Amino acid sequence: MRNFLKILLLFFVCSCKNQQEDFTPTFKLIPSEKFLFKSFVDCNMAEAWIGDTLRIFAGKYGEDPVWGDSKELEFASGNNADEVFLTPAEHFIDPIMPPNVKPTEIGLHGAVWFETVYQSSKDASGKTLYAIYHNENYPATLPYNPSTGEGYIDSLWPQGLTDVKSPAAVCRIGVMKSTDGGHSWDNRGIFIEDLQPRMILKPHNNSLTFAGGVGDPSAVASGEYLYLFYGEYGYPGVYNGNQYDSVFEATGQCISIARIKIADLDNPVGKAKRWNGKSFNAAYNGIGKPVQSLQIPATEKGGAASRRGQQFHWGPSVSWNEYLNCWVMMMGRVEDKKWEGDKIYLSFNKNKDLGSGNNSQEWSKPQLVMQQPGHILWYPSLQPLNSEEDIKNKRTCLRLGKKARLFVKDMLDPQADYISEYIIEFEKK
Repeated sequence: MRNFLKILLLFFVCSCKNQQEDFTPTFKLIPSEKFLFKSFVDCNMAEAWIGDTLRIFAGKYGEDPVWGDSKELEFASGNNADEVFLTPAEHFIDPIMPPNVKPTEIGLHGAVWFETVYQSSKDASGKTLYAIYHNENYPATLPYNPSTGEGYIDSLWPQGLTDVKSPAAVCRIGVMKSTDGGHSWDNRGIFIEDLQPRMILKPHNNSLTFAGGVGDPSAVASGEYLYLFYGEYGYPGVYNGNQYDSVFEATGQCISIARIKIADLDNPVGKAKRWNGKSFNAAYNGIGKPVQSLQIPATEKGGAASRRGQQFHWGPSVSWNEYLNCWVMMMGRVEDKKWEGDKIYLSFNKNKDLGSGNNSQEWSKPQLVMQQPGHILWYPSLQPLNSEEDIKNKRTCLRLGKKARLFVKDMLDPQADYISEYIIEFEKK
């Protein structure tokens, strides 16, 4: 009898293992009429349902000595996704934002982009929102403070995107809070960041984009934590120009994961932990380990983010798919300087609980979704449809079904529009 039970148990374990190994959803693109978002987009979409109203936040706000200060972070509302996306730009509303402070003061520095909105489950009205934002600074807006270690030193600073005199930016990720459905926001502080010792300087950094840092995030809730998926652009150690190693730098690229307790979002500074290769125990401003399955091997031209011509995935946009019962990650692919790349990819993770063991790291090898030769494709995301099912289930970019609208920003479009020309349809194997 014992032997029979052992055999039965072994059969059950093997059966479960085979089912896990066979987890390979498929997808197809269905051409649709061109769908154009009517307002400025330069990041992932951030959206939430406030009662029966879908609200979308897009754009940029704050000081920027290279590209110019901006007040283009706005929101639109509607009864469904199509209605919101087709809202004329002049009908978007400017929220009340916290002001930038002087470089030496404590507060909001640089420009911000809202990339994800987490909606508090404790507020029945749905009006308590936490915006996870991408933040960019320069030595001029956030000079180095030796007492805190924050800020940047303007020495051997790499070139930025505009011309030989423009500085590269440093990105960080922070949290803002709203208790009125997004009409006004309060800055709660930095979620994660990289400090000066990890900046990659001249002559090694020739990407014309970032000196280092962490950015382009997407965040999802799982259990008591908010999980942050982000691009990792700094050196995976202390940068030393005399000992620089591009092969070593490539080991730290490019999509990584950190997490923070949802209960800590009101006061996030210092509370988040990065994945260190075994668990979420690296400091919020320390050195973590990227998701290995999302890295591009050197044999396929994968490499360091600071080196032109070396490739890596970036800009994750993560959603829970209720039809597939798994996580789906959209991402871009950098293939040259200035973040050039003409391909969009996706990856799956079958583990609903991202906090158990290595679950958060178990992403499938990225699959090509779309390529448009001669174009530069940024910020891919999946968005709900104007369907009875999606409206009834109040779906957003964070929670979707069998079909979704694929959006992407075409940087070579004369107006750099955020457009959709395809519906993506998933199938279970």
